[in-house]
Amino acid sequence: MTAALTLPDVASSRRVRTAGLVMAVVSALAFSSSGPLVKPLLAAGWSLGAALLVRMGVSALLLAPALVLAIRRERSFLRMHWRLILGFGLTAVAGCQILFFAAMQRMPVAVALLIQYLAPVLLVGFAWVRTRRAPSRLVMTGSVVAIVGLVLVVDISGARFDLLGTLLALGAAVCVGAYFLIAERAGDDLPPVALASGGLLVGAVLMALLCATGILPFQAPSVDVVLAGATLPWFLPLFWVAGIGTTLGYAFGVMAVPRIGARLASFVGLSEVLFALGFAWLLLAEVPAPIQFVGGALILAGVVLVRMDAEAGHRDGAITAPAVPIP
Repeated sequence: MTAALTLPDVASSRRVRTAGLVMAVVSALAFSSSGPLVKPLLAAGWSLGAALLVRMGVSALLLAPALVLAIRRERSFLRMHWRLILGFGLTAVAGCQILFFAAMQRMPVAVALLIQYLAPVLLVGFAWVRTRRAPSRLVMTGSVVAIVGLVLVVDISGARFDLLGTLLALGAAVCVGAYFLIAERAGDDLPPVALASGGLLVGAVLMALLCATGILPFQAPSVDVVLAGATLPWFLPLFWVAGIGTTLGYAFGVMAVPRIGARLASFVGLSEVLFALGFAWLLLAEVPAPIQFVGGALILAGVVLVRMDAEAGHRDGAITAPAVPIP
């Protein structure tokens, strides 16, 4: 004899998914502050390598207690999970940032951003190939609506095609996809924050090697930057980016993905573009055009459609889930 999931089980699952959705939004909000705060630093003479090294290094130190605790709890932790941690650091931390900024040097920022944020569509295609099951109409419609919205948010009018830049941006999109796929594998054996800390440490070490060997220039002058009409020393925006934007972004992001799944998390991540527009408006006086607000609404509509599909899947799962044997 079998029994289906109980109502308390369904309610608990719903709370977990809601918490994951909130975490994903907070992660996108945290990440979105980085660009508008780093931009004036780069304009004032900081090199990209120096900014990324400080960003990753400080964030890795702030999240280090979670990694240390995981190692102390399980002595074989690194031996069991080093591949995932290394992969996360090389792709989700270092790869997506290095490839994106390399692409940005060959094409307009908006175009590189648009290609990088094709990651949710790549994940839908990957799941299609892996499972040989076509996505639902809600997911397909949500994908199209969200991408149309993204095109409207990031102005690509007048952009020229650059093959190498496009390939670099696609590489960044693949790395963003890897971020969600690897984070989805976190759990009790691999605590999400420990994964983020280890990945940031790997990324910081890689950036240090690139800067030390001269592959990436390292310039970190003591400068002042202007944000929201106020003149601030360099360390205030940089340490906000490292301590808040990056630390909270990765911590909440990797905690959200196991709760809501890589696909929905990747679509929620598109809201980072909207939040970045808000920060640029607030801090850099870059006022969005009306069409960008329309694009933002379409992105949110696409996320809602994918969310509806996820909810439908969970309801079906609650009805047809494997039953618990009863003696």
